[in-house]
Amino acid sequence: MLVLTRKVGEQILIGDDIVITVLDSRGDGIRIGIDAPRGVKIQREEVLRAVTEANLAAAAADAEAADALKALLRSGAVVAAEDPADGPADARRGPAGGA
Repeated sequence: MLVLTRKVGEQILIGDDIVITVLDSRGDGIRIGIDAPRGVKIQREEVLRAVTEANLAAAAADAEAADALKALLRSGAVVAAEDPADGPADARRGPAGGA
Protein backbone atom coordinates (compact mmCIF):
# COMPACT_ATOMS: atom_id res chain seq x y z
CA MET A 1 0.00 0.00 0.00
CA LEU A 2 1.27 3.42 -0.95
CA VAL A 3 0.73 6.01 1.80
CA LEU A 4 0.82 9.69 0.86
CA THR A 5 0.40 12.92 2.74
CA ARG A 6 -1.57 15.57 0.86
CA LYS A 7 -2.85 19.04 1.72
CA VAL A 8 -6.21 20.52 0.77
CA GLY A 9 -6.22 21.23 -2.96
CA GLU A 10 -3.46 18.75 -3.78
CA GLN A 11 -4.09 15.86 -6.13
CA ILE A 12 -3.11 12.26 -6.70
CA LEU A 13 -3.05 10.85 -10.23
CA ILE A 14 -3.83 7.19 -10.90
CA GLY A 15 -2.97 6.13 -14.42
CA ASP A 16 -3.74 8.63 -17.15
CA ASP A 17 -7.40 9.29 -16.40
CA ILE A 18 -8.13 9.17 -12.64
CA VAL A 19 -7.53 12.20 -10.43
CA ILE A 20 -8.15 12.27 -6.68
CA THR A 21 -8.29 15.73 -5.11
CA VAL A 22 -8.26 16.49 -1.37
CA LEU A 23 -11.14 18.94 -0.96
CA ASP A 24 -11.37 19.48 2.79
CA SER A 25 -10.02 18.23 6.10
CA ARG A 26 -12.20 18.32 9.23
CA GLY A 27 -11.40 16.63 12.52
CA ASP A 28 -10.91 12.93 11.88
CA GLY A 29 -12.22 12.93 8.30
CA ILE A 30 -11.37 14.31 4.90
CA ARG A 31 -13.42 15.04 1.81
CA ILE A 32 -12.03 13.89 -1.50
CA GLY A 33 -13.13 14.36 -5.07
CA ILE A 34 -12.60 11.69 -7.69
CA ASP A 35 -12.48 12.38 -11.43
CA ALA A 36 -12.65 9.16 -13.42
CA PRO A 37 -14.16 7.89 -16.67
CA ARG A 38 -17.80 6.79 -16.47
CA GLY A 39 -16.84 3.16 -16.97
CA VAL A 40 -14.74 3.05 -13.78
CA LYS A 41 -16.61 1.69 -10.73
CA ILE A 42 -16.04 3.75 -7.60
CA GLN A 43 -17.56 2.25 -4.47
CA ARG A 44 -17.25 2.87 -0.75
CA GLU A 45 -16.01 -0.32 0.87
CA GLU A 46 -18.38 -0.14 3.87
CA VAL A 47 -21.43 0.26 1.61
CA LEU A 48 -20.36 -2.62 -0.62
CA ARG A 49 -19.82 -4.81 2.47
CA ALA A 50 -23.27 -3.92 3.88
CA VAL A 51 -25.00 -4.72 0.57
CA THR A 52 -23.15 -8.03 0.29
CA GLU A 53 -24.14 -9.00 3.85
CA ALA A 54 -27.78 -8.05 3.21
CA ASN A 55 -27.82 -10.11 0.01
CA LEU A 56 -26.38 -13.13 1.84
CA ALA A 57 -28.98 -12.79 4.61
CA ALA A 58 -31.80 -12.54 2.06
CA ALA A 59 -30.52 -15.59 0.21
CA ALA A 60 -30.37 -17.56 3.47
CA ALA A 61 -33.94 -16.51 4.34
CA ASP A 62 -35.12 -17.61 0.89
CA ALA A 63 -33.41 -20.97 1.35
CA GLU A 64 -35.11 -21.43 4.75
CA ALA A 65 -38.51 -20.56 3.27
CA ALA A 66 -37.95 -22.97 0.39
CA ASP A 67 -37.01 -25.76 2.81
CA ALA A 68 -40.15 -25.08 4.89
CA LEU A 69 -42.33 -25.16 1.76
CA LYS A 70 -40.74 -28.42 0.59
CA ALA A 71 -41.38 -29.99 4.01
CA LEU A 72 -45.00 -28.83 3.92
CA LEU A 73 -45.51 -30.26 0.45
CA ARG A 74 -43.86 -33.56 1.44
CA SER A 75 -46.15 -33.87 4.46
CA GLY A 76 -49.21 -33.85 2.18
CA ALA A 77 -50.78 -30.92 4.02
CA VAL A 78 -53.39 -29.07 2.02
CA VAL A 79 -54.00 -25.39 2.58
CA ALA A 80 -57.24 -23.97 1.17
CA ALA A 81 -56.92 -20.50 -0.26
CA GLU A 82 -59.76 -18.06 0.30
CA ASP A 83 -61.14 -16.16 -2.65
CA PRO A 84 -60.85 -12.46 -1.71
CA ALA A 85 -64.03 -11.78 -3.74
CA ASP A 86 -66.03 -13.94 -1.31
CA GLY A 87 -65.09 -11.78 1.65
CA PRO A 88 -64.16 -13.12 5.09
CA ALA A 89 -65.13 -16.74 5.82
CA ASP A 90 -67.40 -15.68 8.74
CA ALA A 91 -69.45 -13.40 6.48
CA ARG A 92 -70.33 -16.33 4.17
CA ARG A 93 -71.87 -18.42 6.97
CA GLY A 94 -74.84 -16.18 7.44
CA PRO A 95 -76.32 -14.99 10.78
CA ALA A 96 -75.25 -16.61 14.03
CA GLY A 97 -77.03 -19.87 14.76
CA GLY A 98 -77.04 -20.81 11.07
CA ALA A 99 -79.48 -19.78 8.40
